[in-house]
Amino acid sequence: MAQQRDPRGSRALKELGDRGLYWFDNTLARGAAALVGWLALLCLAVVVPVSTVLVWTDPAVPASAPARLAAVWRLTGETLRLGGKTGPPLRMTMSVLLALVALLYVSLLVGLITTAITDRLTELRRGRSTVLERGHVVVLGWSEQIHTVVAELVAANADRRAVVVVLADRDKTAMEEALATRVGPLGRTRLICRSGPTTDPALLSLTNPATAGAVLVLPHDEPGADAEVVRTLLALRTLLAHREGGREARPCVVAAIRDDRFRLAATLAAGPDGVVLESDTVSARMVVQAAGRPGLSHVHRELLDFAGDEFHVVAEPALAGRTFGEVLLAYATSSVVGLVRGGTPLLAPPPDTAVRADDRILVISRDDDAVRLEDCADAVEVAAMAAGRVVPERAERVLMLGWNRRAPLMIGHLRRSTLPGSAVDVVAAGAVGIDRSDLADGPRSGLLVTVHEGDATRPEALHRLDVGSYDSVIVLGRDPAPGDPAGEPDNDTLVTLLLLRQWEESAGRALPVVAELADDRNRVLAPTGPHADVIAHGKTIGLIMTQICRNRHLTPVFDELLRADGNAVRLRPAADYVRLDQETSFATVVAAARRRGQCAIGYRDHAAVHRGLGHGLRVNPPKTERRTWSALDEVVVIGA
Repeated sequence: MAQQRDPRGSRALKELGDRGLYWFDNTLARGAAALVGWLALLCLAVVVPVSTVLVWTDPAVPASAPARLAAVWRLTGETLRLGGKTGPPLRMTMSVLLALVALLYVSLLVGLITTAITDRLTELRRGRSTVLERGHVVVLGWSEQIHTVVAELVAANADRRAVVVVLADRDKTAMEEALATRVGPLGRTRLICRSGPTTDPALLSLTNPATAGAVLVLPHDEPGADAEVVRTLLALRTLLAHREGGREARPCVVAAIRDDRFRLAATLAAGPDGVVLESDTVSARMVVQAAGRPGLSHVHRELLDFAGDEFHVVAEPALAGRTFGEVLLAYATSSVVGLVRGGTPLLAPPPDTAVRADDRILVISRDDDAVRLEDCADAVEVAAMAAGRVVPERAERVLMLGWNRRAPLMIGHLRRSTLPGSAVDVVAAGAVGIDRSDLADGPRSGLLVTVHEGDATRPEALHRLDVGSYDSVIVLGRDPAPGDPAGEPDNDTLVTLLLLRQWEESAGRALPVVAELADDRNRVLAPTGPHADVIAHGKTIGLIMTQICRNRHLTPVFDELLRADGNAVRLRPAADYVRLDQETSFATVVAAARRRGQCAIGYRDHAAVHRGLGHGLRVNPPKTERRTWSALDEVVVIGA
């Protein structure tokens, strides 16, 4: 029978162990001296017994006990680097003392070197070293535009080496990981991140903006972003003035703000050569332009990014003396859209405008090298041109689902671009809190604005609306709240689009819808039909800023193109230009648009859209390209 264990003895042993562990913890808490003492005891507890075994098993060691003890001491000292001298106690003590001094010296030296290397690595990891580059692009701040800006700069420099420097008040490693995830391979572009507030001139100098080719200032996503943009521009101005000895010879500075109240201050801070964009105004203009004209956002994206065709300014002395109408057909693979006269772009001037010797030609082309003179007048088929029907414009009814800070700007643009008798019905949750002072009808405008309380994400709210009676539907997401994850404001927009898509399927008809998203990644999630458009306002302003930093003379071009009226980008029925169901060249379309004072730059093939082959857009096709035009096809023009 097994002997039973005494529980009182087990408890006593456990209590003794706990007390011993508690005492050990207390000794360690006394500091470095206790740690060194325990380390010495541990080493001696291992080295002395092992040395004793080695000495007693060595046949070459003398048999006398003092000699063997001396050998144990010598072996222990050599192992622990304590000298190991033998002899009188004073000699052994001095040997240990010298060994401890040497050990302390080596330990301090190693510690100092390790600390210096660690501090340097920490500094590099925090991004606090100065960038020694020339002609680089500096991006100041962190917002939803940062990924678009960096991606477009990488695409623009795909065929050459370039450097992009990002300074933001974020962790350097976190910024590098975020950009690597969203942007992807950088190609020949080198990305450098620096960490620190952009409003501090000392930290701003780390980016070396004095030798940069361009500086982009982005507003962050929190309240007070515009004020910080102004402070950043002032810090940049102070730094450049100090570096240049008071002369403000600065790089191309492009900044974005949200509120018009800060535009004057930002413009003054940016200097005479700086460019300040209002991101909310740009986004509102694009939404209004796309309302009722699905597909227009694809045209804007094609013209603004560096992946396809974009704007170029070329000098052509050989065209001096010819009319602008003749110049429209002077390039086979480039689309002429205007002139640059005295630094001022003239979009779609009258066809009889004479080209001067000092004028430059504004074209849309894939690259500068692709802009080559080749007269295409012979490719025009006058018999294939349409008679030039005129479709009278009429008042419009617009349904706006949702509300954010850009909604009043959109209503203002609708008021300027629609005919008297037009109406806008706003349906938004919390409509009672909307400031109606900005929505009041002006003395010369006939736009009626009506605000209704309702949640567009609820099916019953849409069922109460006669959605099919509206000419266009605008879907807006709420303004992001502080701390919102990326894309969070788009949740309601996606739900509303899903309900509208269900209405289209049940009604068996397409609905002209344009939706505004905060995060461009949600574009692929948007449940839209062939007559719907999606605009990511953060991506749009990022594209424009990148284009301007490459050529600041394009600023008035984009300002004109994004106006609600004037020479903007438009989609017109193909039947206005050529005979339907008849094959003809694109040069014929250009010539037909010339008769109406417009510049044709492409077309949209709706048959391709219905076949699921993308958005069917073709920008800057060759003048000799031939196709048969249908009633659903549209021509992309620049003009009134």
